[in-house]
Order: sequence, then structure tokens, then C-alpha cells
Amino acid sequence: MTAIAGFSDLVTRNLRQSGIFVAFVAIVALFAALNPNFLSPGNLTNIVLQYSYILILAIGMILIIVAGQIDLSVGSVVALTGAVSAVLVIKNGMPWYVGVLAAIVVGLLVGAWQGFWVAFVGIPGFIVTLAGMLLFRGLTYRVLDNVSLSPFGGTYYDIANGFQNGLLGGYGVDTFTLVIFGIAVVGYAVAQWRSRKGRIAYQQVVESMPLFVLKIVAVAAVVMWFGYQLASSRGLPNILILLAILIIVYTLVTQKSVFGRHVYAVGGNLHAAELSGVKVKKINFWIFVNMGFLAAVAGIVYSSRMNGAQPGAGNMFELDAIAACFIGGASTTGGVGRVGGAMIGGLIMAVMSNGMQLMGVPQSIQQVVKGLVLLLAVAFDIWNKRRAAALR
Repeated sequence: MTAIAGFSDLVTRNLRQSGIFVAFVAIVALFAALNPNFLSPGNLTNIVLQYSYILILAIGMILIIVAGQIDLSVGSVVALTGAVSAVLVIKNGMPWYVGVLAAIVVGLLVGAWQGFWVAFVGIPGFIVTLAGMLLFRGLTYRVLDNVSLSPFGGTYYDIANGFQNGLLGGYGVDTFTLVIFGIAVVGYAVAQWRSRKGRIAYQQVVESMPLFVLKIVAVAAVVMWFGYQLASSRGLPNILILLAILIIVYTLVTQKSVFGRHVYAVGGNLHAAELSGVKVKKINFWIFVNMGFLAAVAGIVYSSRMNGAQPGAGNMFELDAIAACFIGGASTTGGVGRVGGAMIGGLIMAVMSNGMQLMGVPQSIQQVVKGLVLLLAVAFDIWNKRRAAALR
């Protein structure tokens, strides 16, 4: 018989994820109260544009962390792939897509290089990627010859700075943006309904119907409000379309595919995974290849956003991506974490950075606040594990 859970039961049962959402809402409410411009259409658009590459990195990093590994080199890979694109497109005058393809190939090669040392040689990912952080930063300086290159212009510039506006008309409010967000809401509602039916079929705990409907309505209201703000500004950002595609694809990969289940198995219990026939070396190799690919995508997005490539690009990006995953509910011991949680964690970092910048908080204080938030997130994870163990 299926159990029906109330609100308090669901919050207690899913304390890790519910805590993330509560924290996110509280931070947004705080900055909205402190600065009326925080939730303005223009500022919300800027948040999407300025922090999208961190969210892209967090998608790849969550797979690395779930598998019990770490990657400290992604910031340097972002710089290297952006530099390769700049040399080809800006310096040599090649088409924009040549730069994009070259950056992706470099990212895949970097991922394969690091995956080889981790998976087949057996060197810990921390050491391999620490070496990679130095190696690829040095290669970036060599590729750029220690100078910055700009501007890209044209289609390459529009990857991270362009908008879809006016495709379906609209008087000051872009109709196309509202339609896309409406489709997203319908898709979310259908997915949640199917998930609920599946849990009922297996006699698992589900929320009561009124609570389920309230959740769908609340999410729909927030999503459509956000869509309206974007539609009232410059329309639907190209980068948001790319990010949405990546989130959907990787959510399906992690939750519905054999590869995704094996990643969780490796991070949850390595010995049991080996005994179950999981090809651990293959999994470790491909998660680093995937990280290299997504680092290349982030490098393309970042260089497009900056309209150029700099030797120091991507500095500390790896720490922002790692922080997004841990704040979003990933476990320090592996085996736990979701793409959606990493996205919420990344948004918390983005909202805090943007809000403090609007308030004129010095950069030094911003770093202190981010560090404390990360520390508290990991402390909450440890406390939650001990609490769960005590309840068994």
C-alpha cells in the first residue's frame, strides 16, 4: 500500500535537498529586500549571462564528485580552450565554428589525457588534475604568447551575448520567451506526474495530492515570473537555451542511463561495484572525458562572453564549480548528488556574488562569505549523515 506523506514528513525525509531550496529562497529574499534592483529584468538577465559557465562546469563536476573523484584543472582548461578558439578565429581569421570545434576537440583530448592517468595508471584524480591545472595554464600562456586576443565579434560573440527576441512578436514583452517557459512548465508538470505514478506503482511514499498540486503551481508561478522578467528585458538568452539542453540531457543520463547508475555505484561503494561487474576503469575514464568536454563548452561560453581570450581566464573557476556541487547536496565521500542540486548550488553562488556586488561589498568580504557558505554546506552534509545513522 502506498504511503501518503505530509509536508513535514517530506521535508524531514528529504532534508538535504529541501534545505538547499530553503536557503536559496532565503538568500534571494534577503537581497531583494536590501536592493530593489536585484529582481529587475535587467539584473536577472545579467545573472544568467555572467554565471552560466560556472553552471556548465558544475554539471560535469557533479559526475566527478559522485564517482568519488575531484577535478582541479577545469579553470585552466577553460582558459586553454578559449585561447585555442581565439588564435584560430581572431588571429588566423577562420570561421567561428572552426574555433568552437577546435575548442571541443582540445577539451576531449584533455579529458582523455587525465582520464588515462586516473583510470589506467591509478594516480588519484586530485594529483592528476592538480598537475593538469599547472600544465594547461602553462599551455594557455604558450598558445596566446602571453598576450590577450580580442575581439571575436559576429556569431561567436552571440553564443553567450545573443538573444532570441521578436520571433513571435510581442509589445515590449517577448512572446517567444513566454512560450518557451510555458512549454518548460508543462514538461515539468508531466514529468512530476509520471514520477508520482511510478512511485505509487512501486508502493513508495508520495506527497498528498493537494501538496503535489501546490508544488506544481508554485514552481509554475516562479518559472513564469522569471520568464516574464526575461521577456520584459532583452528576450531569451542564447546561453540559457544551451544550459537548459545540457541540464535536461545530463539529468536523463544520470538518472535514467546505465552509465549514470554505474557512476553512482562506483562512488557509493567501489568494492561492491567491482564485484557487481561495473567496469570501474571505464567509468573513471569517461567521466574525465566528459568533464573535458564540458570545460571546453564553458571555455567557449566564457571567451564569447568576454569577447576575447586572456592568459588568466578561468582563474578559480574550479573552486566555484566544486562549491556549487557541495552546496547543492553532493557528498564529500561520493555516491550522492544530483544535477538539479548542483544547479541550485551554482545559483546560490551566483545570487550571492551578484547581490553583494550590487551592495558594493568589497571583493575580499565576498570571498570570506563564499568560504563560510561552503564550510556550512559541508558541515550540514556531515550532520545529516550522522542524523540518518542515528535514526537507523
